Amino acid sequence: MDDSPTLSIRLLKAEDIQPIAATFAALGWDKPATQYESYLEEQRRGERVALVAWQRDEFVGYVTIVWASGYAPFRDAAIPEISDFNVLPHARRQGIGSRLMDEAERRIAERSPVAGIGVGLFSDYGAAQRLYVKRGYIPDGRGITAHERRVTWGDSVVVDDDLVLWFTKTL
Repeated sequence: MDDSPTLSIRLLKAEDIQPIAATFAALGWDKPATQYESYLEEQRRGERVALVAWQRDEFVGYVTIVWASGYAPFRDAAIPEISDFNVLPHARRQGIGSRLMDEAERRIAERSPVAGIGVGLFSDYGAAQRLYVKRGYIPDGRGITAHERRVTWGDSVVVDDDLVLWFTKTL
């Protein structure tokens, strides 16, 4: 894990939930405590790993790994999915996201030679799109999905957080 005295990356704990939810609520983001309670329970069952980043005593971001992806091509090929990756706006461009991704990829490499990730297609995801490409992720070649269902020629979809292009990286 991270050796820096100012940034620590570790597994989600029960006592993290309220501070994380309060931080997102202050930003006006819909990330309630129940989401992190679910993550913690899934982590206890071995279905997900939730890594949280703290800078000094301040929560600054997190990423999770889902061992059995909801995206069928990843699930069928046993490709773990990096999911729900967030760095707080004021903490971006400081290497925190890269350090979270490094730790997620390290953990995935212990179980799989490939990591998968999905990224939204509208401008809110621009920084993530660039980061994933810079880190060596490439599209899986299956096109886009909406709510984890393949979008085909002529389909009408809503452009929202669930319109996704999927990527993989050989670790």
